[in-house]
Order: sequence, then structure tokens, then C-alpha cells
Amino acid sequence: MTERRYDAILLDLDGTLVDERDRIHPRTLAALRAAHERGVKVLVATGRSELATIPVLEQLALDTPAIVFNGAGLWCPARKRLLEERVLSKRTLDRAIAFGERHGLLTVSMCAGAKYTLPPRTEMERLALKDMTGLVPSTPDEMRFRRAIRVTLFSESYPTSAAFAAELEAWIDQPLYATHFPLNVLAHHRDSRLQVVDVHPPCRGKAEGLRVLAELYGIQAERVVAFGDATNDIPMFEAAGLAVAMGDGMPEALACADRVIGNVGTDAIGAVVEELFLA
Repeated sequence: MTERRYDAILLDLDGTLVDERDRIHPRTLAALRAAHERGVKVLVATGRSELATIPVLEQLALDTPAIVFNGAGLWCPARKRLLEERVLSKRTLDRAIAFGERHGLLTVSMCAGAKYTLPPRTEMERLALKDMTGLVPSTPDEMRFRRAIRVTLFSESYPTSAAFAAELEAWIDQPLYATHFPLNVLAHHRDSRLQVVDVHPPCRGKAEGLRVLAELYGIQAERVVAFGDATNDIPMFEAAGLAVAMGDGMPEALACADRVIGNVGTDAIGAVVEELFLA
């Protein structure tokens, strides 16, 4: 048997590992479990909260931790708790919420175990929240006193999410890690006109997964294969030994990838895992 070149897999969820119903293709699921049995470390790296990630981890049935909140948290499925939890500084949190108030934006403050949201005012805002888990109605003043891992803001006023993020970051003017995207890149929100910006504490994004693999398992970045489809996957693409993008992913992610494979919902990931880890 040829010695394998890679020892770990980092997997984005939405648009990559799971389809619009949170299902993993059977061939992919079998291949990931078989790779795990051969000693390959399989880690999820997602922008989701830990609450929204748990059902997928239960499908995988693996004991490795998961990067959540785009690198601001590390969830352990075995211990059922966050092993790492970065929180926003009080100043950053206050200014993010104030920006939402100033512009009349739907704002969600995400903490361990719960998401605190302002009430949606339009049908489009209501639909933006429909898939979120752990929602608790709140007010801006209440949000200011939470230990927030992330603040998410939604707007219909900006032509692009990049323009939205640039104005928000300039307003906050504090160290942070921001990700942004048009909501309609998600399968459940194809008709949405909202732009989204997520404000996190300073971190390396999903590239935190490479740090975790090195610290916990001694696996260096060049021995890691990363699968993703979106701009928030680029930090781990740039750090990993092999970056694999889904064919229907965002153009920026495809441009950064070493390989482009089939679309989400197919057995494309399973085929690559078989080739690299099971052959």
C-alpha cells in the first residue's frame, strides 16, 4: 500500500458536507467513517453555532472536536461542551449593536447555548431566522450584557456584503474577525435580498482547525485536506496542504482551491476521501 500524503480532513458543512436538508451523502459518510477507523482525524469546521452543528456531528458519530462560530469556538461532542470560547470585547459588542440600532438592522447576538434576537419586522427578516436554533427574543440593552461569541447583522440596504462589512468594521474600529455573504448563497434562502455580516472576536477563522490539529494530534498543516465552498473557507484553504472546493461554490473559494470537485449533495467528497485515504 502506498504511504498516504495526508493525515486529517477539515470539513465545512453548509454547501459542502451537507445538503439543504442537513443530509450527508451515504458514500461520503461511509468513506469518512472508514478513514477515521484508519486513524485519519476528521474535523468539522463551520460557521454554524454549536447548537446547529450538533445534529451533523451526531450523524458522523466521531469523537473529534469541531470548529464552530468560524473559529471562535471549539465544541467537543464527547464532553458536550465548548472546549474553547472566544467572546467579543465589551466595546466591540456595544459598537456592533449600536450600528444595528443606528441603521435599523435585524441583529442577533450569539452566545454559548442561545441566540438573542431582535424581533423581525418584515417577512424577509422572519425567514432569515427560520432555520436558527436556540433563538430567544431580546432587546439591544439586554444584548449588551451577554457574553457574545458573535453578533450577526442583516441588511437589505447594501449592494454587496463586502460593502456592508467594510462600513461596519470601520464603525466598530476594534480588533475583530468578520465574515460576510449574501444570504441567498444558502440553499434555504435563495430568494432573500439580505446581506449578512458576522462579527467575531479576533481569530484565524477556520484556519483555527489547523492549529487544533497540530496542538491535539501533532498533525501539521501540509498533512491536512480541507473541503469547502465559500469565502469563509479561504483561511483554511490557504493554510491546508490540499484545498478542495465544491463545484457549485462561491467563485472566490474556487479560485483559492487546489482542486474543484462535484456539487454539494453528490458523492464527490466520498470519492476524494476514498482516493486519498482508502486506496
